[in-house]
Amino acid sequence: MLLSIENLRQDYRRASLDIADVPANPLEQFRKWFQEALDAQLPEPNAMTLATATPDGKATLRVVLLKGVTENGFVFYTNYDSRKGKTLLANPYAAVNFFWQELERQVRIEGKVEKTSPAQSTAYFQSRPKGSQIGAWASPQSAVIEDRKMLEIKVLELEDQYKSETVLPRPEHWGGFLLQPNLMEFWQGRPNRLHDRIQYTLQTDGDWQIVRLAP
Repeated sequence: MLLSIENLRQDYRRASLDIADVPANPLEQFRKWFQEALDAQLPEPNAMTLATATPDGKATLRVVLLKGVTENGFVFYTNYDSRKGKTLLANPYAAVNFFWQELERQVRIEGKVEKTSPAQSTAYFQSRPKGSQIGAWASPQSAVIEDRKMLEIKVLELEDQYKSETVLPRPEHWGGFLLQPNLMEFWQGRPNRLHDRIQYTLQTDGDWQIVRLAP
């Protein structure tokens, strides 16, 4: 018999977070926490849940991998013809969430999304393992397919076509998105569910308002 779900709980006691301890720019705080996640050797610390919504408000989400942090925001890559790609192009706003359980931390980010430049997308695409490049060409991401065999056949065809090439050209339908944050929240688990929540909100003058939220 499964343990009753309502009895599943964990008390958090690893660390604390206070406004006095965070920098004025949330990207600096993110880089600090992300480095600590790397130092802790967490499995795939760059895995993030990406939430999108259609223009009429139908929401969906999935896990993707963060591939860059710049002074302007957070970069990830996908097939523009996929469900998430089409949704982001139709409604260019998104939210992401990182959950680092071992550190008892979450980071929530909301903001506007835009495509990365073709040059940036190509540079990243051609830095990937060749097998991943072939996979991007072979898969009509999010489309209904008859079976896995059609993918395997397409991969074999591409491997033969590009057997003498080190890299493949980037598909026009594949590239990056930049999420430009206007809100970021850093959550640190604390005992008795009295968690620390520090929220940054971007102001019209470009500065960030920093507040503490009730858990």
